[in-house]
Amino acid sequence: MHIQLTAGFALDVEAAAGETTGRREISGLAAPYQVAAQVSGGASVMFAPGSLPTDGKAPKLFMYHDAGQPVGIVTARAEAADGSGMLFTAKIAATAAGDEALQLAKEGVLDSVSVGVDVIDSYQMEDGTTVITAADWRELSLVPIPAFASATITDVAASADTTPDTENDQILNKENEVSEVEAAAVPAPEAAPSNPLVQFAQPKKAPRLPSAGEYMAAYHIGGDTFAKINAQVVDWKKENQSAFEAAAGDVATTNTPGLLPVPVLGPLVQNVNFVRPVVNRLGARAYPDGGAQKQFVRPTITTHTSVAAQGAEFDAVSATTMVIAANTISKTTLAGQVTLSAQDIDFTNPAAMQLILNDLMGEYMIKSDDVAADALLAAASSSGVWDGTVTDLMKSVYDAAVDVSNGTNFFPDTIFVSPDVWGQMGQLMAGDRPAFPYVGAPGLVGQNALGGGNATTWVGSNPLGLEIVVDSNFAAKTMIITNSQKAFEFYEQVRGLMSVEVPSTLGRTFSFYGYVSTFAAVSSMIRKITQA
Repeated sequence: MHIQLTAGFALDVEAAAGETTGRREISGLAAPYQVAAQVSGGASVMFAPGSLPTDGKAPKLFMYHDAGQPVGIVTARAEAADGSGMLFTAKIAATAAGDEALQLAKEGVLDSVSVGVDVIDSYQMEDGTTVITAADWRELSLVPIPAFASATITDVAASADTTPDTENDQILNKENEVSEVEAAAVPAPEAAPSNPLVQFAQPKKAPRLPSAGEYMAAYHIGGDTFAKINAQVVDWKKENQSAFEAAAGDVATTNTPGLLPVPVLGPLVQNVNFVRPVVNRLGARAYPDGGAQKQFVRPTITTHTSVAAQGAEFDAVSATTMVIAANTISKTTLAGQVTLSAQDIDFTNPAAMQLILNDLMGEYMIKSDDVAADALLAAASSSGVWDGTVTDLMKSVYDAAVDVSNGTNFFPDTIFVSPDVWGQMGQLMAGDRPAFPYVGAPGLVGQNALGGGNATTWVGSNPLGLEIVVDSNFAAKTMIITNSQKAFEFYEQVRGLMSVEVPSTLGRTFSFYGYVSTFAAVSSMIRKITQA
């Protein structure tokens, strides 16, 4: 079985001043030992000392347990000197996705790590907790929500050179395809027999009060044993209730609200996943001159030189002047603000300030991805209509691929779609089997298929050889085929948090902002397929 356990950390960012090579490492406690936590499905799991390996294949570093978003690799593993848990050091790749992960960690948006393991050996305690004694550590993920509050990151080093490395990003995406399987479910109760034994009515037995020894022994055992013995006590009390007791007034919790503290259980429930599928695929480029200018020029060739056969000796050869256009690109400011009272900052637990600021940063991520998605769709030109069938899908995709490569010699590498199109493609059947099978499922190995699909991730599938990227920021029925590295460019400069105190009202105003720009470098390579 494969499980994922999340551990929280507090960031202590250190910029290594004066270094000539970039440091891109995080380190801390990946998972504590002898501490129970819940995995998906509600099961309670605990790591035993020595259960996580310190050698063998290094775990990969993902975003949100998504194998389609690799951002680095765990470079060092060691058990804590006091035996409290497993320590780690991870190197974050110098890719666009790695830069984003490092920035989110530095800003405190992603303030947790999560281990993903394949259980080799385990046993179950009386309270139902599964104790893992041996496991294959497959991956470590950056996530926003912790389960182990005691686990902490002790160091984040991010000092230099965060230039996106698209090639490395693609390699990581191909090498790190890991399936996520939920923790083993609790066995279902046995079905009742089809012909149950008929029980005749029996005379009612007076409830018996268990002895003190019986009660304490059952309490120690716990589970169903204690539940049954405690039910006997309750029944005996009801049977032997005096008239005076029956007439006495009831005092419930509704009568004593002032004596009832209200604890807050666990972290804030987050109903939005702050991800940027389009931006992650395109890669966020840096502005020239450190982003110090309001505008910048992106040159493109509009007329190429020419070469032709010479008719005869001393005949004039082909001569065409190259024309280069100066495209002026402006910046769009994305920002949001919130004002908190001093009391809200001082009195709330968990701290409202951190929760609100994390949400503000996440909304910036969603909006920046929305800008990129809208601009990409606006730049696309039509390459036909898809009627919803498998046969016509092949025709539509290849027609668009021809339009992309015609005159450019570049092939498309990506198909951007809205969630409804993704769902429609995943349900297509080629005869009696899926047109895009999940190659990891039993009996679906992908022979003679049009590509692979995956219902658990919005990236990583490859219908007709194209990398599919699903983004909810697209309008319905959106399908765009393009070369993600040549046709369209996305620029970004995240400025981060700004705050000012307002003494007159005992408040503090926070804002989060950044600059983004988009540019259709080769619009003829951005093709959309319309839905019938």
